[in-house]
Amino acid sequence: MHMIVKGKNLEVTNALREYAIEKVGKVERYLDRITKTEIEMSVERNPKIPDNQVVEVTIFSSGPIIRAKESAVDMYQAIDLVTSKLERQARKVKTKLIDRSHHAKNPFKGSLVPVEEEEENEPVIVKTKSFPLKPMTPEEACLQMDLVNHDFFVFINAETEETNVVYRRKDGNYGLIEPGG
Repeated sequence: MHMIVKGKNLEVTNALREYAIEKVGKVERYLDRITKTEIEMSVERNPKIPDNQVVEVTIFSSGPIIRAKESAVDMYQAIDLVTSKLERQARKVKTKLIDRSHHAKNPFKGSLVPVEEEEENEPVIVKTKSFPLKPMTPEEACLQMDLVNHDFFVFINAETEETNVVYRRKDGNYGLIEPGG
């Protein structure tokens, strides 16, 4: 597994780097085929924030991407907290993938929500992300969306081989957007 440890507003010491690699490396036992892990440590400059030591970890694998962020008064404590969160997420992924049946009922079929058009106020693109689209079921896409803590997720539907989007609705349920005519 390739680990990248970087610091923002702080210099990462060898002891801190080794501690982070050792702790986050323990998550590997829960996930298969981890390709890369990014650990970013930062210090918030606002003196009103008591937990100003922040650690954000992103784990890239051939399956889902897992991301967690925690803050504490001490960087070692923040690393411990983020590792606990990553282990919970990794166990959840492994359990769901093991328990998942290929013949599971799809909760999205027949319950699509119409998408309303929004007014355009000349928006500006402020950030661009690129990522590989992987074939998966809508249920897997919802799990992936929860793991990266986003409100929507773009994926290739393994059943239809078309690009789809799942999103979190205000009522806590999920919606699925499929291309159609």
